[in-house]
Amino acid sequence: MHRKIALAAVAAASAVVLAACGGSGGGSSSSSAAGGQGDCPGADAFCIGLVTDTGKVDDKSFNQSAWEGALEAASATGGYAKYVETVDPKDYENNINQFIQAQYDVIVTVGFLMGEASIAAAKANPNVQFIGVDQFQGEEIPNLTGLVFPEDKAGYAAGYLAGLMTKTGKIGAVLGTDTVPPVKLFGEGYKAGALAANPSVEVTLVYHAPDNAFNDPEWGAAEAKKQLAQGADIIFGAGGNTGNGALIEIAKAPGAGESIFCIGVDTDQFFTVPQAATCLLTSAEKKLTLGTRTLIEQAQAGTRKGGNYFGLTGLAPYHDTEAAVPDDVKAKVAEVIAGLDAGTIMTNVTL
Repeated sequence: MHRKIALAAVAAASAVVLAACGGSGGGSSSSSAAGGQGDCPGADAFCIGLVTDTGKVDDKSFNQSAWEGALEAASATGGYAKYVETVDPKDYENNINQFIQAQYDVIVTVGFLMGEASIAAAKANPNVQFIGVDQFQGEEIPNLTGLVFPEDKAGYAAGYLAGLMTKTGKIGAVLGTDTVPPVKLFGEGYKAGALAANPSVEVTLVYHAPDNAFNDPEWGAAEAKKQLAQGADIIFGAGGNTGNGALIEIAKAPGAGESIFCIGVDTDQFFTVPQAATCLLTSAEKKLTLGTRTLIEQAQAGTRKGGNYFGLTGLAPYHDTEAAVPDDVKAKVAEVIAGLDAGTIMTNVTL
């Protein structure tokens, strides 16, 4: 089960502000620093700063998973972790700079859209180590590592399962913006997997507009409701709180968990979105917590390298819907996941 996050009060301003002179703010976890302490305890401490993408640190998705990785790394290294919550993309640079000015050792920036700000900060501050979650690095910068994942593989496996499980021959997906490559890889991978399992299946993908793409649960719920009305019996929700809104709406539908199902994303959403547990077949997982923790621990040990670090993907357990999935379907999906991992099955998804 995922570590339960202990969060400090979040300011209603555009971000949770760190005060370099010792003011409080954000969440903290450490074996050497008390909760609520304003900043990195001192030069001898190993200090980890995390800047979320838009949306909340407890978004039950990629922000939360990365933060849990930072907390685990702080515990494992005897370090100290703190976050800044981004509300507006224009604050990316300022939020990163707060940790730079406070002399943090490692700064984790979460989300593809923060890529340019991360590169600029890393180049300007070669003595600070940076980890960019979901940020593919085209140019190798020694002090910046992109934590990236083959989202198309996780999406493909989820789609393959959906293609085998659908009774109506119609499935759907409610997604964040397709201007973010990991989201599009999830969506197109899902479609490719479904068609590989069931060439006659009808797949509906709907992407949110770029603005507020990951924090619009009302839109997610409304789009899921539309797809259910059109006959979709399995819907993939992938887009932070936007996708969560879809999952929660599907769980309310008559037949949820029996004839109507949902699929989560990024982390095992059986634990993070319990309101959706009744309909949740599985989640297309990126092992974000593990990847973030691993890179932070490498940074502390001096073994982290610039460039890209490829994290693991997979499908979460079936949990409460275990009995609804026939044994032959489980076996076929397991074979497909093994083939994807071995490289003998290709998604053929390109951006």
